[in-house]
Amino acid sequence: MAGFRYEALEAHLRQKIQTGRFKAGEKLPSVRTLCQQHTLSKATVIHALQRLETEQLVYAIPKSGYFVTQPSVHRHRPEKVSTPSLPTQVNVPELFRDIMSRSAAFDILPTEGGAPASKHLQTLNRMISRAARSQPEQKANYYDEPSGQQGLRQAIVELYRQRDTALDADNLCITAGCQHALFLALMATCQMGDTVAVESPAFYGVLQQIEQMGLDVIEISSDPTTGIDLNELEEKTKRYPIKACVVTPNFNTPTGSKMSTNDMKQLVSIAKTNSFYIIEDDIYGELRFRNELCAPLKAFDHDQRVILCGSFSKCLSRELRIGWISGGHLQQKIIQLKLITQLASPRATQQGLTEFITTGHFKRYISQQRQLLKNQRDEWLNEISANWGDLVRFSRPNGGLSCWVELPSHIDTQQSYKALIQEGIVLTPGALFSAQSLYKNHMRLSFSQPLTEHRRTALHLLFNTLLSAS
Repeated sequence: MAGFRYEALEAHLRQKIQTGRFKAGEKLPSVRTLCQQHTLSKATVIHALQRLETEQLVYAIPKSGYFVTQPSVHRHRPEKVSTPSLPTQVNVPELFRDIMSRSAAFDILPTEGGAPASKHLQTLNRMISRAARSQPEQKANYYDEPSGQQGLRQAIVELYRQRDTALDADNLCITAGCQHALFLALMATCQMGDTVAVESPAFYGVLQQIEQMGLDVIEISSDPTTGIDLNELEEKTKRYPIKACVVTPNFNTPTGSKMSTNDMKQLVSIAKTNSFYIIEDDIYGELRFRNELCAPLKAFDHDQRVILCGSFSKCLSRELRIGWISGGHLQQKIIQLKLITQLASPRATQQGLTEFITTGHFKRYISQQRQLLKNQRDEWLNEISANWGDLVRFSRPNGGLSCWVELPSHIDTQQSYKALIQEGIVLTPGALFSAQSLYKNHMRLSFSQPLTEHRRTALHLLFNTLLSAS
């Protein structure tokens, strides 16, 4: 993979620290040893260590070396929860539909309203409007080509090239968002009664689709920092005929976990060995907070086992229902399924979005958005740590829109939902993220909105209500 050489060492050491392979207080290998082990210059190794020191993951003692710290965020990390060993049917609770009806999946206080549209999004809206006005009258009476406009597909290919991933515009199909792409992927790979593996906690939108299709699900436990447990996945694939595995390797919702490059390669290898497809949800891949590539699983797919799904709805606008799917040798089947479910994608929106990307507006916007979200993450999590740090655990993702909160074991977040709704506060209970009623004392918390004083008040009421429950 391309990229700065210090980033690979930085990621390697960070993973070992976060997974406990390097313990708090333990001395890291010397600079000389790291140079020899990774074939790097002294300056490169020191730069990687200094970046980890900035994150408070390591500290330096003059003439002694670098040692692992025990930052409070590491102590506060949620525990991985064991999952049942048997496949099961899915029954998404009615609570899911209630939350979605309030358009509040990523805001605890939807009545507060979000930040005004940035100048870049205003530019995007103008480009889409201009494209709509300039449509030739004769074209307005015809559907767009099934795969979507060539220009937009090529622009998406270029975005992935910048993440060191080679795609083919002819093997890419535009969809009505990532949820639509995931549904097409499930329909292309599974039939009623088949078993699908999902990382757990799982995205409730996928659970809803699995329920609708009459599929069975088997949950694979996941670490809130490093993602799906590959040993557990491999063990369960040997016991049950899994047709597909749905995974979000870059900043999973709800935990914000991120898989390492080595784990991604291992997952692709497991899929090849056990003959199942990987359905990759890459909706948060652009929302990284560190200067790293965040390549998708698709970058390591040499056997066409990975079906890549993505969307602009999270990184640009939730009103922008434009996504994509790249399905390898299943692509023609996927296009036929799109014709059944959508017919065509909106032409003007595609044209405006193509112009927005190719003229550099997307790159400038996403750079600002990453910094904004990182700052908001810090504000929200610092508030939690300062007020309830001794009572709860929470993840600290380096990308995406949300974190995972673990409360004391006697608390059932779903039971507090109705009481908080009366206060105008929308809680996203942990039980939504499991097919088998796991995570009752968990919740997803989004930092996609600024921590205004009204939201701060709502956050305090939310935690105080939950923590006072008996």
